[in-house]
Amino acid sequence: MKRILAIALVALTVVSLASCKNGKKKAAEEAEDPNVIVLFDGTSTEGWRGYDKTELPKAWTVEDGCLKINGSGNGEAGASDGGDIIYDRKFKNFELTFEWKVGKGSNSGVFYLAQEVPGEPIYISAPEYQILDNANHPDALLGVDGNRQSASLYDMIPAKPQNAKPYGEWNTAKIMVYKGTVVHYQNGQNVLEYHLWTPQWKELLDKSKFSKEAWPLAYDLLINCGGENHEGYIGLQDHGDDVWYRNIKIKILD
Repeated sequence: MKRILAIALVALTVVSLASCKNGKKKAAEEAEDPNVIVLFDGTSTEGWRGYDKTELPKAWTVEDGCLKINGSGNGEAGASDGGDIIYDRKFKNFELTFEWKVGKGSNSGVFYLAQEVPGEPIYISAPEYQILDNANHPDALLGVDGNRQSASLYDMIPAKPQNAKPYGEWNTAKIMVYKGTVVHYQNGQNVLEYHLWTPQWKELLDKSKFSKEAWPLAYDLLINCGGENHEGYIGLQDHGDDVWYRNIKIKILD
């Protein structure tokens, strides 16, 4: 019996060492890949600034290796020292990966292909990967067929299956944008796909809060999402709630 336990222990150790080695190898490969850019490394906020601002708002802090928005409790961008933030470089074709968790009842979002429009909010020009506590935030019950729940294309396409973890637990996410094709992933699963600058995209906008009738400026910006060069900023939303992000990386695909 002791011999069997010893063999099992050795086998487990070998597997563990192999797993660590593979993890280190993957990290090293990513570090050497010139197409992979670490947007947040757990310590520095270099490259990040407020949307339509030159500095990072003070409500965004680094906490235990995470980029955190400290909620004001006053709703979207409700604090004078808060506001949405962007990484100060535009991207076109990419895979964005990150991890996120929310406090109870919290709301946020990740924007991509965003433009800076003076005097207007970031979401007027950018698709949004919804970040939400589905069980406790009222937005989860609004919209159509769950299209305001986590990982959804906000107010347009619901994430299915809806596999978000409860508040306080970490979720993994990926957004792939390649020549107009966009895919959202949540916790390892492909939860939606759509295609920019197509009849499908126009139909999605026509049925959303961003329709031409409801919001002409937003519609005009979003119908040609990414502007003339089809590129834009990555942004994180301050919705007045506690939300944490970590391991934010982007791989350039073009």
